[in-house]
Amino acid sequence: MDLQIRPCEIGDTEAVYELNVREMGYDYPKAKTEEKLKQLLKSDRDKIFVAVVEHTVVGYVHGNDYDVIYAPHMKNIMGIAVSSSFKKQGIGRALLSAIEDWARKSGASGVRLVSGATRTGAHEFYRHCGYGGDKRQINFKKMF
Repeated sequence: MDLQIRPCEIGDTEAVYELNVREMGYDYPKAKTEEKLKQLLKSDRDKIFVAVVEHTVVGYVHGNDYDVIYAPHMKNIMGIAVSSSFKKQGIGRALLSAIEDWARKSGASGVRLVSGATRTGAHEFYRHCGYGGDKRQINFKKMF
């Protein structure tokens, strides 16, 4: 398998949209996904990498700056998705490594992520990649 990890481009919108729908369960409209990507790809605080196999995007990771007044600067993984057809082939690990490299080069003290309580397979993967934590939270939001 010829795997390439590269920065996301606006031409990757369709693939990112499909990964969000099929792998993450987020049916956010494709046009809105493209608008978001246009904004995020211009941002110095965000980085999105895609995994490409044989000219096809099969995964992505989105990281951004994580700064709070009670901890050192870190990077935060906002989303990571790999096509079910390509799981367990090192693609998720390669995507995490891309964010970790960006974090190191930018002087961040580490990388954090939040994963849904029911995603136990993902939790095992993150632990296997060296991520740990035992903090339990409830995610509250108020939509307008």
